Amino acid sequence: MVKIYEIKARSVIHKTKIPGADWGVNYYRGCTHGCIYCYLKFLCRWRKQKEKWGEFVDVKINAPGLVAKESKDKEGTAILCTGGDAYQPIDKEYQLTRKVLQNLNPNLKLSILTKSNLITRDIDLFKRFKNIKLGLTITTLDENIKKVFEPFSPSSHARLEALKKLKQEGFYTYVFVGPILPYLTDLEEIFREVSPFVNHLSFEDLNLNPCRKEVFEAIKKNFPELEDKYKNLSKEFWFEKQKEIKELGKRFNKPIRIYFKHTGSLKFK
Repeated sequence: MVKIYEIKARSVIHKTKIPGADWGVNYYRGCTHGCIYCYLKFLCRWRKQKEKWGEFVDVKINAPGLVAKESKDKEGTAILCTGGDAYQPIDKEYQLTRKVLQNLNPNLKLSILTKSNLITRDIDLFKRFKNIKLGLTITTLDENIKKVFEPFSPSSHARLEALKKLKQEGFYTYVFVGPILPYLTDLEEIFREVSPFVNHLSFEDLNLNPCRKEVFEAIKKNFPELEDKYKNLSKEFWFEKQKEIKELGKRFNKPIRIYFKHTGSLKFK
């Protein structure tokens, strides 16, 4: 049972070190997609409540008013929403993302990355912004793998359909393959399926530091043949994966962006 907490925030726009963004607009803290590799679980340390990541969402119900005030004089690129997925299931009810979009300064460059096809609901509001980039995270197109690592998120194929629709509307679109699941993410398949509908693809390696226990339990239970390979992941593996991505980018004639911590490609401002 997910606990929903309606709270009032003092501020919702903050500086961010996320590559390509200046500001994070944070109105959800928590996410119910249940991705076992999620690195945002560290946000739990600042909460009085004791629910685990995935068991709660703090909803900053006064966010639309704060956004109107705080974004008025901001410049640069803003990203929604760095404390949880902007289009996670509860947004169907609260529609907080839609209200934020209605109040956000349209002169800001805007970036949105989600795992949900719900993003297509707000196409009309995306057109308020002169500069906007819309991304869908796809770590695999195999639904059996997705259900293990992202149990409560929309299907990857639903996300692919959302990409098609956004591209048909003329938006700048991209796919974020992050994290790459070693020996499970089929990079060639993703390139083949998404290339007609994206302007670029971004890639991130798997950071086991915040999720080692969860990932290894999932591998042992569902992919026991990979257990030793996961135990022996190395920088060399990621250098080879980086090389593969570059070759696929050339083959499919698509720009790529690689954010690999293990190879030093991940750069913050």
